[in-house]
Amino acid sequence: MNRCFAVLVLCSAAIFPAPAQQNAGANNATSSMDTLPLTNRKNLTPLEQTLIANTKAVPAAWKKKDAEFFKTTLTDDFLEVAIDGKVYAKNDVLEGVHMADVQEYSPYDVHVLPINDSAAIVTYDCIVRMRLGEDPVPRYQHITDIWVKQGEQWRLKFQQATAAQ
Repeated sequence: MNRCFAVLVLCSAAIFPAPAQQNAGANNATSSMDTLPLTNRKNLTPLEQTLIANTKAVPAAWKKKDAEFFKTTLTDDFLEVAIDGKVYAKNDVLEGVHMADVQEYSPYDVHVLPINDSAAIVTYDCIVRMRLGEDPVPRYQHITDIWVKQGEQWRLKFQQATAAQ
């Protein structure tokens, strides 16, 4: 059950490899999983474009149950504080990827706060329709991610999800 909650938070979050970063200009495109605009701002910085593109890449990876995607995107020391308040590591997430059944994942109202040239905080709200085994997850969530740049790739180091009231 612990792995279920690790999957829950990451499913509600942003995690994404180089392909998303290469397609950063597509940050306003819509798909069947993200019909809400991620941001209403125009003239996004290259960093904002990259991290917003990464945020949009996660639903496809969860739908495919793509553990390799998360293996290369999460830092080795990745930690998350899940919606249940427990802390999970990268291995918990990798072991639980197959458990998520994502029907909808719509992030919106994304904000990027640069910390320095190699770290940034990304916050957003998300509408989620999914199950982890038999357990439904909260539909409305607030997500906070910490991204770090390792080499040329932005990788997810930390994440916290909170059920919206």
